[in-house]
Amino acid sequence: MKRIITLLTDFGLKDTYVAEMKAAIYSINPEAIIVDMTHEIERHNIRQAAFILRESSRYFPEGTIHVTVVDPGVGSKCQKPLIVETGKYIFIGPDNGVLYPAAIENKLKKVYAITPDEIVKYTGRKISRTFHGRDIYAPTAALISKGIPIDEIAQEVADFIKLELKDATRENDIIIGEVLYIDHFGNLITNVREEMIPENCRKLTIEVHGRSIEIPIVESYSEVQPGEKLAIIGSKGFLEISINLGNAAEFFDLREGEKFKIKLHEI
Repeated sequence: MKRIITLLTDFGLKDTYVAEMKAAIYSINPEAIIVDMTHEIERHNIRQAAFILRESSRYFPEGTIHVTVVDPGVGSKCQKPLIVETGKYIFIGPDNGVLYPAAIENKLKKVYAITPDEIVKYTGRKISRTFHGRDIYAPTAALISKGIPIDEIAQEVADFIKLELKDATRENDIIIGEVLYIDHFGNLITNVREEMIPENCRKLTIEVHGRSIEIPIVESYSEVQPGEKLAIIGSKGFLEISINLGNAAEFFDLREGEKFKIKLHEI
């Protein structure tokens, strides 16, 4: 049965971990369509993974199974491996908050705790203490993609760990925001949503580390010269602070999770 399964991890590409997860899926369902969302999440950065999962999962067709393995607590008896069923997708991953923002965004329906012994019955393979991505999460996704009912391999639970990705706050012309994500180019993706910026606002002043820096709000990078600062509504609908052909994270000395203040200048 053809069904899309996405993989989102902090494994990197040096080792064979990603390949072994794919092998576990193909061993159960050779017709599965596997998409690598990314394997370059910062090590153990649950919050970063939660943001990427929430923002990127929505572009996949209904019925996609999203597997996320960013799991610094792997092997802990206190942490349940989960299946989260929503109105459009199925999310699979550890109970550490990483699935929560995406689940809420996609109309959470039910939460299940995976029963490892049931997975072993289907795979015939022992579950290791350190690689649940290969031994639990990947096989679970494959079994669901083959049409195995969720309640045959998991039990419904009442709750799971909640990780909140809060939006910025605005009062008059002042916004208090934070950096949600820094992409490969050093662009600062903030938690300031597009609707918080008035249509007649064409520049802002960002206050960070004791500096106040005025930045134009543009519709394309080409509106400023290389090396110049800019603010733009990015593809995910959030305000991004960038430098044309430069690295804004380095220039502003900002990291994910750090807060800043913005003053809006309306025309």
